[in-house]
Amino acid sequence: MRLALAEAHAAADRGEVPVGAAVVAPDGEVLAVAGNRTLELKDPSAHAELLAIRAAAKKLGSERLVDCDLYVTLEPCAMCAGVISFARIRRVYFGAEDAKMGAVEHGPRFFAQPTCHHAPEVYGGIGESEAAAILRDFFRQRRGEGSTPEA
Repeated sequence: MRLALAEAHAAADRGEVPVGAAVVAPDGEVLAVAGNRTLELKDPSAHAELLAIRAAAKKLGSERLVDCDLYVTLEPCAMCAGVISFARIRRVYFGAEDAKMGAVEHGPRFFAQPTCHHAPEVYGGIGESEAAAILRDFFRQRRGEGSTPEA
């Protein structure tokens, strides 16, 4: 998760919504890391999860990432959950919950649907406090409120 958190910080530095992701092979090799790049690439699908999954699939030469794990700083949205399922990711570890756009433990609960072809194991709350703080600080600064702690 530390690599995903570093990518989230880098995304924030680029002015992107600070979400980072890492795909790890069964032997522990880090296959890919990425942060959001929707603004930079002018691509609404350039979420950290999708970019990391694409890079890992290319590295492995396969669209299937069987037995690979995904670490992401924010609960995946429905689009990302679909790709996670198609890629056959083994486990998803995410940091902060996303009550508005999350699709794993919130909203459509994508992996619990009977139409979901492959459902990974999901573990939320990994690095949650730091992941949530990165997002909170980013949006506070965006609103012009500075980054002083709340009383």
